[in-house]
Parts: sequence; structure tokens; C-alpha cells
Amino acid sequence: MTRRDLLKLSTAAAAAAAFRSPASGATPYSMPGLFPARVVAVKHSGASVNMVQQTGPIQLMVRSGIAALTGQSSYIAGWRKLFQPGDVVVIKVNPSWYPQTSTCPALLLEVINGLLLAGVSPKSIIVYERYQYLLGFLTPFLPPWVTTAFVAPGYYVDDQTPLFQGLTNTLGYDPQYYVNLPQYLEPWQSASNPADTCSHVAKILTTVATKIISLAQLKDHQASGVTLNLKNLSAGCVNNWNRFHDNGINVMDPVIPTVVSLPVLRNKVTLGIIDGINCLCDGGPLNYADPAYGFVSSLNTILMATDVVAADRVGWVMIDAERAKKGLPLEAVAGNDGYDLYTDREVGHITTAGQMGLGECRDAYINQETITLA
Repeated sequence: MTRRDLLKLSTAAAAAAAFRSPASGATPYSMPGLFPARVVAVKHSGASVNMVQQTGPIQLMVRSGIAALTGQSSYIAGWRKLFQPGDVVVIKVNPSWYPQTSTCPALLLEVINGLLLAGVSPKSIIVYERYQYLLGFLTPFLPPWVTTAFVAPGYYVDDQTPLFQGLTNTLGYDPQYYVNLPQYLEPWQSASNPADTCSHVAKILTTVATKIISLAQLKDHQASGVTLNLKNLSAGCVNNWNRFHDNGINVMDPVIPTVVSLPVLRNKVTLGIIDGINCLCDGGPLNYADPAYGFVSSLNTILMATDVVAADRVGWVMIDAERAKKGLPLEAVAGNDGYDLYTDREVGHITTAGQMGLGECRDAYINQETITLA
């Protein structure tokens, strides 16, 4: 472990000591979950045709993956291993205006179907994204009985306050649960103002959810290196986030694992799924996600794990492999290539998460199974 690693861990430890969150509440499902260090990769060559996701193959991929991950004889038994009647499950999605690299509706609907088969009440399944306008890319595909939740219509200053109350189906941010990180501020923020130094968790996660599913994308990100489960469970779940990557500042490592280590999040994350049906290997997360730029390719793969850190490490390797095919440097040494604002992509947040005990980040210790369906 390098001196830089030790400094990051000490920073993360200090930050973790400065949050308000329940000290107890851990269950067998808490990160890294029922199957530490295990990742199932399911491949189907027909999952994406001309970068359009195909429902039938995707259903088979999810069903095969959940059975293999849980070691059950059927996908129904697999879902019942992780979720039970009485659970309130929030699915954290990752939508965008490019369908090739947005949460796949067919994948999301199959996850919802699995929860129903596990006995979760329809009214206890909630599809969540921080901003309403992003959810708008998915709601047309959802049955009318599916509950959706968001914290704010979109990003603006009022959204950053912990007591923000938006539209009808928002609960705002929870003043009781937060990370206090006064060392990271925008130029206009003050270290003496808790509204500036704290990032509060969305109340839908603190007061409603009993379990959380991360439905992430296989994408490059100009600040965090990659957008996978850990990024999905941090940036999309707390307010006052821009201060961590704005005005040339980029501290995704250690901020991402610090946020995810909040017990109110860590103890509820039960399953992580990375949608690698299509992969964005550079120019992420949005500005260059249009396939016309040449950074999107169909990998026809879904990763499933209860250990989201292990899944993220596998996803990181997959993105690097795509970058290598296109003659791009690896994420850890990429720097600014003209498609981002930062000289350092903080992909090391995955390693730091592993060092913090949130899951397995070491390749030699990850138990990866690959299933090829077609």
C-alpha cells in the first residue's frame, strides 16, 4: 500500500467518523452481502442488435444470472434468496437521454418481475433517481402501478439544502443522515455553514427503503473514471455533490466510498447489477455518449453481485479492455484527453472501497463466473 493510499484511507476514516447515521442495523444482506467476492457475468450475443436492447435475451440473462449468483435451482428461488415479503425495495436506476447507455427498460422490468416473484408487494417496489427529469426517460416504459420517487425536479441551488421539499412524490433529503466533509467546498461555500459542509441522504432511502438494488451502467466518467455501482449509490443518493468535482477539484476518491460507507446505505444495498449490454468507454458519462462519437460498443453482458465493489472492479477491467481496443490509455492513467475537464480520473475509488471493507477489489480474490447463453 502506497503513502497515497494510506492518506486516502485516513481521509475516508476521518470523514466516516463525521457522519450521522445509525451505528447498528447490519444484516447478512449488508455490503458485501450474502456472496462476498462473487460476480456472475452473463453474456448473450443477441442482447443488443444495432445497439438496441432486446427484451427476450435480456430476460434470460437476468434469470440465469440470479440463479447462478445465489446457487439456486431456479431464478424464482434466486430472487427469494435475496428478497422477501415485507421488504420495501428501492431500485436506484441510472437513466439518460441516450437509450444505448441509459437504464435498459427490459432489464428494469425483469428486476421488478423478480421482486414480485419473491413476494415483494407491488406497492413496495420503488424506482428511484435523484432528479425527476431523468426518471422521465424511464416512466413511459413502466406499468402504472410502479411507484417512482425523486428528490428534486432537476439540479439547482435549492436542491442542495437538506430540507428541500419538491413535488408530490418527493421526500426531500434527510437532515438526520449525512456526511460532513468541510474540507471540500465550492468557492462560494463556507466551512462554518453545515448546509455547505454536509451532504444529506435522500429520505426515500433512509425512512422508506429496507433494501436497495443498484442498477448501474457500464460507463466511463470524466471525474470518477467509471460510473458503476459505487458511483450510482453515492452521487445519486446525496445532495451537495458538485463540490466534489467542480472548479477543477476532483475528489471522487475517497468521497464515493465514504458516502457509500454510511450504514444507512451500506446496510441496505442487497444487489448490484451492471448493465454492460452497451458500454461507453470514453467521453462519459453523458456529453459524448452519442454512439456517433465512436465510444459506445455492444458487449452484450450483464454483471450481477451482492458484492458491488467486486462487480465494479470487473466492470472497470471491461471498460479498460474496450479502451485498449480503441487505442486509449487505461482509466487510471488516462488524464485529460479532450473529452473531459479533469487531469486525473479517480477510478481508484473502487480500490479504496475495497480497502475500507465494503467489498473485494483484488482481482485474485474475486470469484468470477461467466455464463454464455448464445
